[in-house]
Amino acid sequence: MVSFSKPKLGVLGLIQGGYEQVFPGILERQKKYAQEVVDSVLDSVDVDLYFPNIAIDRKSIEDTVRDFNSKNLDGIIIILLAYSFGTWIVRALQENKLPIALTVIQPEQVVGDDWEELDFTVNQAIHGAQDNSNAIVRSGFKCQFFAGNRHEPRFSQFILNFGKAAMVFQHLRRMRVAVIGRLSGMNDVVADEMAFFRKIGPECVYESIGSVYLHMESLTKDEIDKRVEYDKTIFDMDPNLSYESHAYAIKMYLGLKKFLEERKYDAFTLNFEVLGEDGRFKQLHLLAASHLMADGYGYAAEGDSICAAMVSAAHCLGNMDANFTEMYAMDFEKKAIICCHAGEGNWATCRKDMKPKLIDRYFGEGGLGNPPTPIFTPQIGPTVFTSLAPLSGDKFRLVLAKGKILNKSDLRGCEMPYIFWSPNSGIEKCVENWMKNGGTHHEVVSLGDISERWRMLADMLDVEFVEV
Repeated sequence: MVSFSKPKLGVLGLIQGGYEQVFPGILERQKKYAQEVVDSVLDSVDVDLYFPNIAIDRKSIEDTVRDFNSKNLDGIIIILLAYSFGTWIVRALQENKLPIALTVIQPEQVVGDDWEELDFTVNQAIHGAQDNSNAIVRSGFKCQFFAGNRHEPRFSQFILNFGKAAMVFQHLRRMRVAVIGRLSGMNDVVADEMAFFRKIGPECVYESIGSVYLHMESLTKDEIDKRVEYDKTIFDMDPNLSYESHAYAIKMYLGLKKFLEERKYDAFTLNFEVLGEDGRFKQLHLLAASHLMADGYGYAAEGDSICAAMVSAAHCLGNMDANFTEMYAMDFEKKAIICCHAGEGNWATCRKDMKPKLIDRYFGEGGLGNPPTPIFTPQIGPTVFTSLAPLSGDKFRLVLAKGKILNKSDLRGCEMPYIFWSPNSGIEKCVENWMKNGGTHHEVVSLGDISERWRMLADMLDVEFVEV
């Protein structure tokens, strides 16, 4: 089972040390204020914040940023505690490898009629932030910006969104994707993989299906039977599904899982044709891919290493609730698009008021036996579809559309996981603009509206972001 820890962020509190001579005790006062901000965020959202001390000059800024990098944090939150020279931050950020965010917040939310010079000094967040943001922008550093009331949920949500995006940025840099075959002629998902590695982060490794087969053959009947029984607690079982067929599907799942664990992969893509042409396999990997997505792995069909990587990224960006799909047909009555693929789907995202089914199903592609297939529709509500579209060279574009999954789960003849998805922009504009912007025919589905996290991630990666 793949797991992701909570985001770990360093807090860089900036204030010019010279204020202490004018206002004795101001440094300790603002340090306590910064700690209060940290504590309030920790009480609100699931992040880890590391605040060692305030930074009062260029050296302490550089030392603090160096410390954040040495601790392998995910990102840095900059908070202006009063004025601090923008010049002081430049060298520290030149050596920094972590995503950064600059926040404009202040101790008091209302300007009091009785404010004195000290009150104006400790509440001058805009003044210091503008100098620092100018230095950041002029130096070409990617940065996320926030201005607002620190007591409102929007501030804590910004910290969480930034933390999640920064964590995925680091996850992509460490990610490994197993590529087992690629469908010839399907080119919208093909990119220069060295450009993908340089720009986005994941390493794509071409593997043999034989390695998976060896892991399948190493399994014991007891291992397989335990998982067969566990499946019966997850799914409504088709009475026509034989033990032999189900057990073989589990054998593929556990073999693939051992293969991915042993070689430390975060995602994989396996082309159907490889299994059919190899001669040793009895089924396609529909249940295996579904279980592995539910376990937190990234997956995409037909050799699409980019989409597989982004499904893994979406697991981390959201709450382990990513899915892989394709847009199929427009339904103008429902104002929705029906989305599905051959039979792979993250059953853990099934709507909460229903139980997923596991059926015996004829599927002719690959020329193999009936593959047990999970049938479900994901949780109803806000949903984001994304595609990282390769353009040319090092250029990629993140295409995103917001919408909602509809309450439609009663198709009689659809033997695949499916989604009726209604885009906020309307099906015509969504489809037209998806095509105009080069969105691919494989899509990543993220439950909930995490579009701001995707936007931040695109900015961190220096990738064009387009919402359609």
